[in-house]
Amino acid sequence: MSHTATSSRVTIIDVARAAGVSYATVSRVLNDDPYVKLETRERVSAALDRMGYVANRQARSLRTGRSQMIGLLVRDLGTGYVGEIVAGIDAEIAGTDREMLLFTTHQQAREPEYVATIVGGMADGLLLVLPFDVEPYGELLAQRRFPYVLIDYEGSAVGPAVSCTNRQGVYEGTSYLFSLGHRRIGFITGNMAMGSARSRLLGYRQALSDHGLAEDPALVAEGDYQQPAGHAGALALLALSDPPSAIFASNDVMAFGAMDAIRNAGLRIPQDVSVLGFDDVPQAAGVSPALTTVHQPLHEMGRQAVQLLLTYIETPERPFEYRELATKLVVRSSCRSIAPAG
Repeated sequence: MSHTATSSRVTIIDVARAAGVSYATVSRVLNDDPYVKLETRERVSAALDRMGYVANRQARSLRTGRSQMIGLLVRDLGTGYVGEIVAGIDAEIAGTDREMLLFTTHQQAREPEYVATIVGGMADGLLLVLPFDVEPYGELLAQRRFPYVLIDYEGSAVGPAVSCTNRQGVYEGTSYLFSLGHRRIGFITGNMAMGSARSRLLGYRQALSDHGLAEDPALVAEGDYQQPAGHAGALALLALSDPPSAIFASNDVMAFGAMDAIRNAGLRIPQDVSVLGFDDVPQAAGVSPALTTVHQPLHEMGRQAVQLLLTYIETPERPFEYRELATKLVVRSSCRSIAPAG
């Protein structure tokens, strides 16, 4: 595959392929990230120069007064959840004359730093996927009237955002378990600092109440959306004197951890314990047994976030819009019907 310096459609994905690195690494080099190894930086820089990427971007910037870049801030790229959202973002951007500049924070402390860098002229707009906490830099975004859209975020500082019906999705999943005869339903929360986790817990509690079940605090294990927390939460629930017959994890990744814990305890899924997740990442259909889960349209959330951001770039004074996409229950093999107790 060859490129010339005059090509106007060289993307960071093309450069990444030529340099033999991930597109996240190319973005980090463009952002002058000091943690990139010197040898990697030199290889990427050589590919950028050879393919004319930087020159093309600078020429467009001078011509339009804009960078033609969209900043994307994500925690990491190691989950199917993030991968699906990024795929939707990438698909929507591919149909425009813009390119994506990717930042991975890994930790909460770096989020405001990266936002300040992007707002300083690195890009024309910003997408934030499941950010830790918008409030520390929300004022900066507002002062600069900098276009941004939050993806899968619920909180007191919500601006333009695309999310899903978190509470309703968990309500329907819990109601499904009730319909199968389950009365002891364990729940593993997400990171409770996040609005999505709080909404999902509310959905669980509302479903218990509406079906006449008293909430047992012992059946709620606090998690953080990571697989080890799902494993630990399930072990704690299984250790109860009256353990649950079903475990509802606040995301699929924790559900996978819970499934491992159940097997490690010598129990079977779903014969002994039913398991339900949330997200419907691609791996959910591939595990054994296939995971029953609440589907949220991650790919579409990414696409709509780009569409919304482009409107704010063109019309900064446009009122904030909050889009909530519908979830739906996807029934597979990890839950079974039992005779109700009593």
